[in-house]
Amino acid sequence: MAKTKHDILRGASEIVRYDSAGIPLFIKTAALSEYPGMRALCHWHDDLEFIRIRKGEMYYRIGSQTILLREGDCLLVNSRQMHYGCSSDRRECCFVCILIHPQLLTSSPTLYDRYIRPFVENEQIGFIYLSSGAGDPQTDSAGAAEEAGSLLEQIAHLKEEGSTGYELQILGVMHILMGRLISRGLLSPEPSPDSDFARPDPDSTAQKAMVSYIYQNYSGKITLDDIAAAGHVSRSKCCRIFHDYLRQSPVDFLNRYRMEISRRLLGESGLSVTDTATACGFGHLSYFSKLFRECFGCTPKEYRKRSQSPTD
Repeated sequence: MAKTKHDILRGASEIVRYDSAGIPLFIKTAALSEYPGMRALCHWHDDLEFIRIRKGEMYYRIGSQTILLREGDCLLVNSRQMHYGCSSDRRECCFVCILIHPQLLTSSPTLYDRYIRPFVENEQIGFIYLSSGAGDPQTDSAGAAEEAGSLLEQIAHLKEEGSTGYELQILGVMHILMGRLISRGLLSPEPSPDSDFARPDPDSTAQKAMVSYIYQNYSGKITLDDIAAAGHVSRSKCCRIFHDYLRQSPVDFLNRYRMEISRRLLGESGLSVTDTATACGFGHLSYFSKLFRECFGCTPKEYRKRSQSPTD
């Protein structure tokens, strides 16, 4: 099965390759096994992201919070939130993922300001989690999850059919979904006059800056001091933030990203293994090969040979 890729922009934001040019809408059904190591890269984007679990389970990390998503659960990740999904024990998970830019939800400035903007600009609301299980503390969560899941599946089905004008039908369903979430009180209806929700969390801001620095400078020599300086924090706080948000040390995160880039280069470029290691910031081929084997279960040469072999 082909591995899923993430294209990263400046600031660790993802280049979202929308389904149709000029329409900021992306819909896919996927499995966690499509991602290297069954873990997506940490990233953010301006789009709202909806997840519905069809089968299995996965952990989803949004900012410093982790949620275990199970079959039937739904999740709405707010705009510009650092996030990723992963498996802790290599269990498979099949899911629907839908990205839509907030501006596509309404062409009315009044409706946008009344219903959409207070949510997407509220950095204190990183996500909305709808559990399909009994006993969830969120009011009527199971009913909300079932309703939202049904609408998200409708959207996925419309995309799969691909009939003329399917985008308009999808927007109609999306309007119903957002309206139902608002009517259930799950999205902030209007900000209070003294609301400070636009104030960013300093740790979140530092994390974005440090991850961005790694994504932009992975090919050169990077020290812990460099990463901490990018977030304007001390070395110890840098390590704490990475642990709180990513459950990894800064160096482990750096090496994980370098491994992902090297995997792509080995499969898609004509660079030698040595040149690939150098391009990914490794000064010693033996250390690069050791990390690569630990990450992907084979040597760089074996991976290249496997990726270039014809498939049925």
